[in-house]
Amino acid sequence: MPDNPERPLVALLKRVAVAFGALLAAALIVYVGRDGYVDNNGEGEISFNDALYYATVSLSTTGYGDIVPYTATARLLTTVVITPLRLLFLIVLVGTTVELLTERSRQSFRIQRWRSRVRDHTVVIGYGTKGRAAVETLLGDGVEPERIVVVDTDRAQLDAASALGLVTVTGNATRSAVLRIAGAHQASAIVVATNRDDTAVLVTLTAREMAPKTRIVCAVRESENVHLLRQSGADSVIVSAETAGRLLGVATRTPSVVEVVEDLLTPEAGFAISEREVESDEVGGSPRHLADIVLGVVRGDELYRVDASAVDALERGDRLLYVRKASPADDD
Repeated sequence: MPDNPERPLVALLKRVAVAFGALLAAALIVYVGRDGYVDNNGEGEISFNDALYYATVSLSTTGYGDIVPYTATARLLTTVVITPLRLLFLIVLVGTTVELLTERSRQSFRIQRWRSRVRDHTVVIGYGTKGRAAVETLLGDGVEPERIVVVDTDRAQLDAASALGLVTVTGNATRSAVLRIAGAHQASAIVVATNRDDTAVLVTLTAREMAPKTRIVCAVRESENVHLLRQSGADSVIVSAETAGRLLGVATRTPSVVEVVEDLLTPEAGFAISEREVESDEVGGSPRHLADIVLGVVRGDELYRVDASAVDALERGDRLLYVRKASPADDD
């Protein structure tokens, strides 16, 4: 869940330090005022070990009664100082125990509450280089962080995603139980950005079975695996290795083209490719004559290039793929 709690080990070590600090403070107070204490076993003057023993049994409320304060000053110190330290020690001890016992129930309740109200979110499976880039693009397009769920098995990657306010789920996405926790059956889109193509196929099969109407977008390394992803139920498949290779080839001859492509793929600055509905005053007109630079028209489930004869006249309900200004501040 989108929460940035203190690491459990760090929190536990801090509480242990507080408990030992209270114990040591009580022992020092007793040792300094050892003349006001008596050992009923008759072993003479109170040593530091005796003081530490008394502090231990006193703060833990065991109280064997073998070492007790007998002077007025020692009893006053026990009332004013030792008793608050005893309460602090018990609060730390009981508080840690209660928190450990209730943490799982509290987290389960938060997950159930989140799942009951979240709809049409995006699930990103794999938070490596591709997954992080996908999330950055979604955030750049204005998607709220709490509407993005990251699924991964790497705790460090999930901590990085949680730091951005994203919802994180730890587990193997090939398991339907993990995808169900992520709310895949209620998601508007699932991004499969795993590091292995075979894992991507298994994840896609599992996700498609659970969410038959959800849009699934996958990234693969090798083009020969594209048909496997499509047969598994992927709506869109992006070949990451070949795409990068093509850009490398283009950069050797026309590097400015690569700069423009990178600009279009960076949503938070320069220009970006976006989608919008056709406005009422644009119906019947040609997409080539609009003020926006239109690249394509989506009609129903079909995508047409801007020069296709089927979309010479725009219809109500069409959606335009166009180039928009991503950052008004970039006028140069």
